[in-house]
Amino acid sequence: MNYGHRLEFGACLAPTAGSPDAVVSLAQRCERLGYDLVVFPDKPHLADLDAWTLLPWVAGRTRRVRLVANVTNPLLRPPSVLARAAASLDLLSGGRLEVGLGADASADEAMGGRRLSPDQRVEAFAEAVEVLRGVWDTNQRSPLTYAGTHYRVPSAQRGPTPAHDIPVWLQALEPGMLRLAGQKADAWHVALDALAPGQLRACHKIIDESAEEAGRDPREIRRIVTITDQSIEGGLARRPSEQCVDELLPLVVDDGVGTFLVASDIPEVLERFASEVVPALREAVERELPGVSSTRRMRRAEVRAKRLPGINYDAVPASLADAVIEPGDPGYARVKSTYLRGGAPGLVLQPRNVEQVVDALAFARTHPHLPLSLRSAGHGISGRSTNHGGLVLDVSKLNTIEVLDPATRRVRIGPGARWMEVAAALSPHRWALTSGDYGGVGVGGLATAGGIGFLGRAHGLTIDHIRAVEMVLADGTLVRASEEENADLFWAVRGAGSNFGIVTSFEFEVDEVGDVGWGQFVFDASDAASLLRRWGEIQETAPRDLTSFLALAPRRGGQPPVAQLMAMVASDQPDVILDRLAPLTRVGPLYDQTVVLAPYAAIMANARGDEHDGRGEPVTRSAFVDHMTPEFAEAAARFLHSGATYFFQFRAVGGAIADVPPDATAYAHRSAAFSLTAFGVDRRRLDQAWDRMSGHFHGLYLNFETDPRPERLNDAFPPRTLARLRELKARYDPDNVFRDNFNITPAPRA
Repeated sequence: MNYGHRLEFGACLAPTAGSPDAVVSLAQRCERLGYDLVVFPDKPHLADLDAWTLLPWVAGRTRRVRLVANVTNPLLRPPSVLARAAASLDLLSGGRLEVGLGADASADEAMGGRRLSPDQRVEAFAEAVEVLRGVWDTNQRSPLTYAGTHYRVPSAQRGPTPAHDIPVWLQALEPGMLRLAGQKADAWHVALDALAPGQLRACHKIIDESAEEAGRDPREIRRIVTITDQSIEGGLARRPSEQCVDELLPLVVDDGVGTFLVASDIPEVLERFASEVVPALREAVERELPGVSSTRRMRRAEVRAKRLPGINYDAVPASLADAVIEPGDPGYARVKSTYLRGGAPGLVLQPRNVEQVVDALAFARTHPHLPLSLRSAGHGISGRSTNHGGLVLDVSKLNTIEVLDPATRRVRIGPGARWMEVAAALSPHRWALTSGDYGGVGVGGLATAGGIGFLGRAHGLTIDHIRAVEMVLADGTLVRASEEENADLFWAVRGAGSNFGIVTSFEFEVDEVGDVGWGQFVFDASDAASLLRRWGEIQETAPRDLTSFLALAPRRGGQPPVAQLMAMVASDQPDVILDRLAPLTRVGPLYDQTVVLAPYAAIMANARGDEHDGRGEPVTRSAFVDHMTPEFAEAAARFLHSGATYFFQFRAVGGAIADVPPDATAYAHRSAAFSLTAFGVDRRRLDQAWDRMSGHFHGLYLNFETDPRPERLNDAFPPRTLARLRELKARYDPDNVFRDNFNITPAPRA
């Protein structure tokens, strides 16, 4: 009998209060020795360190090892409170917590626990597991309401969402509790010394039958055994390692044990077991059960029941077994949607390194019938970084920021980093890299399209600072592209990157930027045409160290239309800042103003968290204008008051952006002085109003356009640029794997 679980090992350490530092140090040593788990007994009746207080301290001093408080009695720690504590610690530890439930009746009664009959205890523990998972299930938008016999939750907000699906252990020997383990637990735990001969198999039989009656696969339940020095004849510390293996091997092969916990506080015993017994036992198990070392955790039946048709979930590469989120997983609500767009993908893959990106893409290619969305941080307006029923390849975990060469200001940044994190990392060097206007945007989506930000006129687009990229092509090849290597691909990536591969790192040459001037102004926009004309004249003729963005909102609820102007001056000199900003205060009737001198990182620190809950589809249009003519200002004012838009933004470009030849990158709109974006609610109404202005502008910015009509591709790229992109697409992605966002189809083969 074997359940196909990968063999794991843990150390069960006593939380001795007399030497708290020694307990933490021993846990760290266990991690260095390669143990998978560190377990602390949760026995409130003893004068030891409290296990749930100790766990966060150990989590902060370790990086890899998983952590368990065992055995926690929900009669002493109410499950609704325990659930929040567990979820919080799981988030803080990076998904390393597991929860072990159980009870020592007499000891718990000594701490005020209720005396329950065996049947009542089973009922109480079943309710506790339901409450725990109910709090963790943030896929449900409604509050948790639970009316049990032993636990009641009138109305509790769910969450926080754990970093992973927290496994729940159950320690038990009584038949009723064994049946409960089969019905609800992720793992069953027992001390080997507490078992009579043949009792282990008898326990398995009860658990398995109960699991099957509940519609579960018995393989969902990991079997965990604690061993002590007395568990091995002659003593674990004294017997030769091969004899220890001989005694433990049948427990794995014949009795289904998947995890051994060594209960010892003697460093030498733990070291000997890890260095001698563990590798020998793994090798012996692999001989007896080939392939068991590469098996993955089986999700619970209720999770598997939410899988979507058309996806071969069982074929997910082993390297990604712990890096995928399914619709039934607790964390699904956190990743299904993006900042503005609602989604319901069938599977989200979150690779943590380049090799996993390759594996994730290979898996996606076996599902050519499904949409494939690429995501860095999920903020994109036009980017289809989610979908319905398809796959999402999410590179948010590739988020490192590394200085390569201080002398040349060369920096390597992962696509999953967010711009507020980049700004904060560069700030101590008095450096900055122009980006957008919101710190929660991911590097990958912006740096493959353009990057129109507050330092744009002074320092150019974000793509103008890229010196090299490393990326995974459609066929899984990892390549480097720069002016010297794969130069044509490097050209395409800077403006149309999402059509050519998955960038796994960018190398940027950043700018020397200290403090900057930052102004925010609010105006009455009743005369929107005059306001636009005056602002356009000032901005076009201003020195290039001034970049400003103007956002207009129409009349609402009896309130006049308003304009918000945000302006950055790339200087730390107060006189220069005031000189640049003063003319802007005269573009219209001024309601409010704020001017500060601050680090660029402080301006970009304007986002909170990384969880998105978008709904529906954003409705936007985008374009460029070369000048703010009186005719266009009048047309824009009519558009503002048409009722088709609720947010109309103008971003100043030009300056350093225009210094780059239009054919130097796939982004070709270098002649423009302003970038325009409008948001609406009704697709048809917005398009009709926008198209009436089309004689005044040209082109569009990919990241801000959501019009699905195919002719938009011709606006995004001039004819020669688009023709070259199609030729390159035929070379680098002939099967059109990357097609979900403004798809550039490959040129026909000659």
